[in-house]
Amino acid sequence: MPPQPDGGSVLRRVPPQIRSMARLPRGKRVALVKGQDNGRFMDLYHDILTVSWPLFFLQLAAAFVAVNLLFAMFYVVDRHGIANARPGSFLDAFFFSVQTLGTLGYGVMAPRTLYTNLLVTVESFSGILTIALFTGIIFARFSRPFARVLFSNVAVVAPFEGVPTLMLRAANQRGEAIMDASVVVTLARQYTTLEGVTMRRFQELKLLRSSNSLFALSWTVMHAIDQDSPLYNLTPQQMADLDMEIVVMLNGLDEILSDRIYARHAYWAEEILWNRRFVDVISVSPNGDRVVDLTRFHDTNEI
Repeated sequence: MPPQPDGGSVLRRVPPQIRSMARLPRGKRVALVKGQDNGRFMDLYHDILTVSWPLFFLQLAAAFVAVNLLFAMFYVVDRHGIANARPGSFLDAFFFSVQTLGTLGYGVMAPRTLYTNLLVTVESFSGILTIALFTGIIFARFSRPFARVLFSNVAVVAPFEGVPTLMLRAANQRGEAIMDASVVVTLARQYTTLEGVTMRRFQELKLLRSSNSLFALSWTVMHAIDQDSPLYNLTPQQMADLDMEIVVMLNGLDEILSDRIYARHAYWAEEILWNRRFVDVISVSPNGDRVVDLTRFHDTNEI
């Protein structure tokens, strides 16, 4: 497959030291986007699904308080509209709004005037929508499929069948299998055209095996560095000078969720170890069960 030019995105490489300080996940890179339109709010649903759980619940609580504060401002306009509430008390109006929105009905405070009853009707309808919205968002977060695929921290280059071969490995951390799994490995590098234009180009690497009908334990992904490989005759220093990056994308069908899951990782030139092999992590227990030792999953041995 011929190299494909980048679509014009502005990408900046993050060194490992800065990446660890910034707590960026391995295999991620920073995209600096300039000139965004004003429709950023359209990403609200995406942000809600990807934000951390503590911040998510904090945002829900803030939205709940904000809605009750808004209705309390309208309730307090009618100083005598709420029975058994202090006239003009914003605090009483706020807690009456909380009871109305949550359909609690303690029987102490109650609407008295037509204005307050109309406002209660509006808030009750808003409460139904709010509860439905909160329930849908929480369900969407819980039901969103995600992969628990572990990639090795490094890739290695070692002989296989007499040919130097790029190897990396992945493991499924769940007990169930990933069915119909497939992996795509892409080489990204800086490329300068004959006209002197420098761009980021991508080229898919040919794998010895790109699919796995039943991915349950560990999978070593291999690319032979032969004469047809874009890595042929390249040294580690040349890979670093070309700002090369190996991007791995894996997907498959989770047998429990019956939904497709996706995982990705990336290796920079300094994360590719030459003349080393991965330590074997698969063994057989005395009762015949296969065991994967993930504590040594990233370990390598010198050839």
